[in-house]
Amino acid sequence: MNLKEQIDLTRLPRHIAVIMDGNGRWAKEHHQDRLFGHQEGVQSVRETVEGCAELGIGWLTLYAFSAENWDRPADEVNGIMELLVSTIRKEVGTLCKNNIRLHVIGEAEKLPATCRKELGEAIGMTSSLTGLNLILALSYSSRLEIVHAARSIAREVSLGLIHPEDIDPAVFNHHLFTAGFPDPELMIRTGGEYRISNFLLYQLAYAELYFTNTHWPDFRKEHLYEALVNYQSRERRFGKTSEQIKQDEPMVS
Repeated sequence: MNLKEQIDLTRLPRHIAVIMDGNGRWAKEHHQDRLFGHQEGVQSVRETVEGCAELGIGWLTLYAFSAENWDRPADEVNGIMELLVSTIRKEVGTLCKNNIRLHVIGEAEKLPATCRKELGEAIGMTSSLTGLNLILALSYSSRLEIVHAARSIAREVSLGLIHPEDIDPAVFNHHLFTAGFPDPELMIRTGGEYRISNFLLYQLAYAELYFTNTHWPDFRKEHLYEALVNYQSRERRFGKTSEQIKQDEPMVS
């Protein structure tokens, strides 16, 4: 039985989040510049998106560019932005064909005008699609997202639109960049690092974390299947005991 056949399609995570790490190290191992690693990683994005769509995953978030990544060398940043534009242009037709809806979270206003234009057009073209929701985290920082939410709530309190005692997790969620999205149930990080790196800190509260030494340019559907099989081998307790979880399971007649 291959890995895909081992996956229980009735127990899939509703939302998978991915930290696509290891592009630069992969390029160095292949005696290329860092941008070459990012370019090769585009095929990994295709494989992961296609794999999730085929399985029926509802939501996939890719950590494409962090707020901290702006501090990298200018030639690498410019190359990544150019790659983003060209990739969106090439792939938007495929997204439409495969019923995939595109979303963006983060401080998109900091992206170059050409990126914002291509993203805006792609988001508009896919806005009515009903299959996989593909979320790109661009110029994204979870800490800044939380600060943004706090400021937004404070502003509404000052205007009398919200009473402080009415602020609860549902209200806070509504003010995050991810408002309306389900929380990830599985987070995958490639590249051999064991960090969350300022990614969806609030939303990953009860996600299962999966780390692989595979660098992102080498990540393929089989690696996705491996992560899913590992995810399904775990007991998700959400603070309860194993005994409570078993008691809550529906009786099979």
